[in-house]
Amino acid sequence: MRAFHGLALALTLALSGPALAVQPDEILDDPVLEERARDLSTGLRCLVCRNESIDESNADLARDMRILVRERLVAGDSDSEVVDFLVARYGEYVLLRPTTEGSNALLWLAAPALFLVGFGGAVFYLRSRARQKPQADDLSDSEKQRLAELLKD
Repeated sequence: MRAFHGLALALTLALSGPALAVQPDEILDDPVLEERARDLSTGLRCLVCRNESIDESNADLARDMRILVRERLVAGDSDSEVVDFLVARYGEYVLLRPTTEGSNALLWLAAPALFLVGFGGAVFYLRSRARQKPQADDLSDSEKQRLAELLKD
């Protein structure tokens, strides 16, 4: 019985790896081109599934994009030409790792800048609070007496 459980666990772990959605009819005969196609498709976003590469997605659009990548590679395009073609066709959103140029530089710099502004504001606030005198001197005599009674209990 233990051997069965061990075998079931091993099978489960073996099959739990990332499932690639590339269909057998999409695979190129040339292993070098196929490897380039796989490398490219892992960096391209499925526009249906959002945060899944076209290599992992089962969506029809992802399949069309995988076929398009392979067609462009067979036609002799370089990797950058294939990516440029897909960006021109679908927009820069198709890249899983967007560029850091142009308007995207603002997006890449916004998070650290906002963090620094927030951190600076917190430091300023905490230092100004530390400089303030305690407000206990503003209590009347009856309030001080009442406070002392409460602290005794």
